[in-house]
Amino acid sequence: MIFEKPNSEHEAVNLLYKSSGLTRILGGGTDVLVQMRSGIIEPELIVDIKNIPGIREIKKTNSGYEIGAAVSGSEFNNYPGLKEFTPGIAEAFDLIGSSQIQGRCTLAGNICNASPAADTAPALNVSKCKVKIVGPNGLREDLVSNIPISPGKNSLKKGEFIKSIIIPNRPLYSSDSYIRFTPRSEMDIAVVSAACFITLDQDKLIKEINVSLGAVAPLVVNIKGINDLVINKKLDDDLLSKISNICSNSCDPIDDKRGTIEFRSHVAGVLAKRAIILAHKRAGEKIEKIAR
Repeated sequence: MIFEKPNSEHEAVNLLYKSSGLTRILGGGTDVLVQMRSGIIEPELIVDIKNIPGIREIKKTNSGYEIGAAVSGSEFNNYPGLKEFTPGIAEAFDLIGSSQIQGRCTLAGNICNASPAADTAPALNVSKCKVKIVGPNGLREDLVSNIPISPGKNSLKKGEFIKSIIIPNRPLYSSDSYIRFTPRSEMDIAVVSAACFITLDQDKLIKEINVSLGAVAPLVVNIKGINDLVINKKLDDDLLSKISNICSNSCDPIDDKRGTIEFRSHVAGVLAKRAIILAHKRAGEKIEKIAR
């Protein structure tokens, strides 16, 4: 195995592109190192990207926040104002592993590992987050939702790697949330998870709502068709019940020791309802705060 620690994006891309065997990026290493020690993968080349300028930085831009690919969970959640800007992504990121893992885990790694149970993927999807990707053909952008293509596989081409994640600005009366079910409260992966992004108007009528579910299909399920149901309506029990049923019926889970198909489908509807209520509460508090 060859280990390289390039000092530029160009150098990293060249190393990845010229390698003829299996390559892996080392950002945080919380997935890659475990997979190597378990014998799941045997990379020919490991490229540690942490020396690349900007890769560990968080930037506030005119269009939102740009999160470097090697920014850790603890760095994200301790960055001034970021948790308030996107509480849903923050709580999803904060649920990955222990305090020690939080010091290493990254959004880019969680996305590229392409696990259906990845905590941050549903939260990033509902906020329509993008990634900046560098490769042999230069820089390109893509939606986070397009990166995982099947369990354990992503859409990055030879020589490419994610340099940053873009969390876009959101309308004034908007917020997000993330909830998961696990047998243990910590140090576990999601049996089912749900994320919601919601935008209200001044009268608390719904202008937009996005819901994504994790661990209930080979890929994160981005729920379709609910905006036609909710636009310009108040959130009430009847509406929540309809959305919950849509979410349960959108699942394609597996039976395993962690949960049955029926259980996962039912819990998905329950968690979706709770995530919507939480995001709605947070957006409503913004309206009330401005009104004061």
